[in-house]
Amino acid sequence: EEGSKRYIRLYLKYTPANLPVISRIERVSRPGCRVYVGSKEIPRILGGLGINILTTPKGVMTGNTARKEGVGGEVLCQIW
Repeated sequence: EEGSKRYIRLYLKYTPANLPVISRIERVSRPGCRVYVGSKEIPRILGGLGINILTTPKGVMTGNTARKEGVGGEVLCQIW
């Protein structure tokens, strides 16, 4: 947290061939268009190869963790 704003910090990872492990990050919810899902509606990304990041009443977590906890929330982004 820097000042009154909150940030998500990402650390990039590369393969031994110097290729990025993450090929795309897509923001889902925006200030003008929030996207909320229930625990059973959390989308699977590329058949489980990607992840969703959600903010839930229990905190920020991945889609898989939210599914296991049985909570839904706002979909912040998708990473694959």
